[in-house]
Amino acid sequence: MVNFGKKLMADQIPEWKGYYINYKLMKKKVKQYGQQLQQGEKDRRRVLKDFSKMLDDQIEKIVLFLLEQQGMLASRIEKLGKQRAILQEQPDISGIAELREAYREVGVDLIKLLKFVDLNATGIRKILKKFDKRFGYRFTDYYVTSRSNHPYSQLQQVFKHVGVGAVVGALSRNLAELQEHQGSYLSIYDQPSAALKDPIIDMINSSVDKLTRSTNFLRFLGQHALILDEESPSTAGEEEIEDQKYHFMSLMLNLVNTFLYMVNTYIIVPTADDYSVSLGAASTVCGVVIGSMAVAQIFSSVYFSAWSNKSYFKPLIFSSIVLFLGNVCYAIAYDMNSLTVLIAGRLLCGMGSARAVNRRYISDCVPARIRMQASAGFVSASALGMACGPALAGLLQWKFKIYMVTFNQATLPGWVMAVAWLLYLVWLSISFKEPNRATEVNDATQNPASGQRVDIGQLENGLAQPLLTDSENKQNGDEDEEIDDSEEASEDSRKPATSIGSAYRLLTPSVKVQLLIYFMLKYAMEILLSESSVITNHYFSWNTSAVAIFLAILGLTVLPVNAVVGTYISNMFEDRQLLMVSQITLLVGIIFSFKVTRTYSAVQYVASALITFVSAEVLEGVNLSLLSSVMSSRLSRGTYNGGLLSTEAGTLARVVADCTITAAGYLGVGKLLNITLLPSLVICATSIACTFLTYNSLF
Repeated sequence: MVNFGKKLMADQIPEWKGYYINYKLMKKKVKQYGQQLQQGEKDRRRVLKDFSKMLDDQIEKIVLFLLEQQGMLASRIEKLGKQRAILQEQPDISGIAELREAYREVGVDLIKLLKFVDLNATGIRKILKKFDKRFGYRFTDYYVTSRSNHPYSQLQQVFKHVGVGAVVGALSRNLAELQEHQGSYLSIYDQPSAALKDPIIDMINSSVDKLTRSTNFLRFLGQHALILDEESPSTAGEEEIEDQKYHFMSLMLNLVNTFLYMVNTYIIVPTADDYSVSLGAASTVCGVVIGSMAVAQIFSSVYFSAWSNKSYFKPLIFSSIVLFLGNVCYAIAYDMNSLTVLIAGRLLCGMGSARAVNRRYISDCVPARIRMQASAGFVSASALGMACGPALAGLLQWKFKIYMVTFNQATLPGWVMAVAWLLYLVWLSISFKEPNRATEVNDATQNPASGQRVDIGQLENGLAQPLLTDSENKQNGDEDEEIDDSEEASEDSRKPATSIGSAYRLLTPSVKVQLLIYFMLKYAMEILLSESSVITNHYFSWNTSAVAIFLAILGLTVLPVNAVVGTYISNMFEDRQLLMVSQITLLVGIIFSFKVTRTYSAVQYVASALITFVSAEVLEGVNLSLLSSVMSSRLSRGTYNGGLLSTEAGTLARVVADCTITAAGYLGVGKLLNITLLPSLVICATSIACTFLTYNSLF
């Protein structure tokens, strides 16, 4: 893999060479500024002024050329439109084919222009970060904010691509109308669902999504898995190697493992308080019972992530066995009348958490072309398990005895999950295929520049990464080693993190704030879910079935809410705007949940729970979308990867929340609600303040 300076030289179009950002010159200038400051030749104010002027000049050069090229493309489309009007009056099959090819050539040139913008936007962002890193300033925030918010902003042309949309729309419409629609002459505007057959249209539409920072449900949902792509393969040989590693049934087994684990996590929530009481403990001890699984998961995530460096099959086998034993212990604790066995069973279940393996399998063994779908499947399986767990508990209302073993609403969740993991273990042993680890995919992507016509496939590879949200571009190693003018980056700057400490040192302030937000939303959700059975029984006398239905309905909102956000809302607002609004809404939900009057109605509780839970869902989607964008590419692989860090943050939040519930229970069930909501309120307010401080860096 080459660093950005060499990538810029290799990828630029020769005839446009003079219009790209002069990245090498600006790097030298940044180094000179450092020397001049040390020697006293220039002061801080003069350096900032000179650097701002130099960057303004570079951006102006890029923008003026961009506008010129846009005008040329628009002119070509206009001329082709006149030819199309003539052909409509006098249809000619060969003429239509030639016209379609001419439109395709415009499309190819448009994609070349989009790639031009991509490289320059990346260069601007990188040189700003180099400047901040060398001098310890927060100049990037000031520069981007002042330039992008100005009414005559040229930076908007680069980062928001003002004007490109009109060219894209005209080209897409004309190409679509030249397709064969079985006699229909409807426009794409009248029939938006019509399939467009020309591959260039798909490439343009994909580019438009990146240009406007928009997304779709699949991409939005897939980003929740926080499976970071360092770089997509670009050659047929690399794709063939990935195909050899991929095995559909093995992927399905990983997704089923994810689903069953989430069912296992939440199936005991409606009955944990009753189970605790039947063993002689207080109902609020359900916090410890529920949270003990998360405690063990903090440690299991690390060793499973490390184990997955060597194998996927063995850790999944181990996980299934441990979860089977854990659920058996959970179930037999009733007849043994032992709270210790109950908690030990849940600890064993937590020790069997293989979510790190599931993530790593998708990241390492699923071809890039379907990795987003697999990531979305991972998130969907988790969401479905979260909803099915309480729903299943609501159905397990039988009570009978076989020999000395009791089966009731408290123990049946354990027995059902034990059988489920046993069946899964058999399926896993028969169907899983260990990928060939001897085959390594070469991460280097070669895009040699040439003066010849650019191939569509090469252009598609060049646009495989988002223009503004590529984690490799944001945090690549060439920013870490800037001691001299050499473009070579240190090998150490490319290596994955080797410990939690080294992974933590790769986190920027923006990423740390996002992890804090993730901690906060998981804490708030765990408080809501884990104490729901105790709160609803105390205030509203709800039985297990009512609690199960309530929790299942909450869980079922996950996918519809994400569908709305991913398909519509995220196209209308920036991620950082959604991040701030959803945090504020979550804060409102928490405040509304407090008991401030003598009576506490079910309407208030349900309404506030829906506001809190749905806000947290929206927040989680946007939060993980931003995390997957801004996190270092060095955290896309290895044991201590970004997925592990986010899992640890969320799991720690659940542990703290469940311990809070149990601790607050000693003050009485009547005070439980308000006492447990106070930390949520404080952490949420803190995360809002931190988001405000880093808001300008979230671009």
